[in-house]
Amino acid sequence: MTAPLRWLALGLRDFAATLVASLIYGTTIALVSFAIWRALIASDLAFWALSLSCGFVFIAPLLAMGLYEAGRRIDQGERPALKHMIMVKGALRADVFYLGLALVLIYLFWGRVAQLVYGLSTYRLHTTVSDFIAFALGTSEGHTMLIAGTVIGGAMAFFTFAITVVSAPMLLDQKTTVFEAIFTSVQSVAKNVWPMLLWAALITVLLLACAATSWLGLALVFPWLGLASWRAYRDLVHAPASTDPVRLT
Repeated sequence: MTAPLRWLALGLRDFAATLVASLIYGTTIALVSFAIWRALIASDLAFWALSLSCGFVFIAPLLAMGLYEAGRRIDQGERPALKHMIMVKGALRADVFYLGLALVLIYLFWGRVAQLVYGLSTYRLHTTVSDFIAFALGTSEGHTMLIAGTVIGGAMAFFTFAITVVSAPMLLDQKTTVFEAIFTSVQSVAKNVWPMLLWAALITVLLLACAATSWLGLALVFPWLGLASWRAYRDLVHAPASTDPVRLT
């Protein structure tokens, strides 16, 4: 059960070792997220600002590929530079694309599900943040929407977590197929249920803290979590020698 805390500690150490490059990487993600969020708010699309923000977890593993590469190079005794984190040659292959496509489809599906839950909860369109918050927190229909959205979104988020927590860094580190990587990821979660639930909870808490800062907190939290996720992968999966099959601890 203490493994997730160790991953965070190792991720923080790797963050310090790649401070400038990781800060630039994280700040870029944070500024893009903040710009999209502010644009939606300014356009009176408060619902979409919320639903797309919640859906960030579905595409985060793709955005963290550069951080996995940094972790891989640190393991090899190298000091990764920003160019290594931006141009990740190991990610330029079909199996990574297939995983990315699956995550994008899940992300788009979540958007439609969120819209359906919202549409079934009210006949009004709440365009401003204050109106939407008043509806969500001050009415029984809003409470129903929040509960239904949390349950459905949580189930989808944990499914995404289960198929990517190992598979995304594994595809970068090993010459394996997307199906083998996803199977290994799900098997890792199944064999370590309680530690992985704690790991998912820690990720959720840190991302919620970022949401409270209008996503600007991602400048620090995103590279930290990305590097810690690499440590989680290395702890859960032994890198195979030559053509040996993957061995789970």
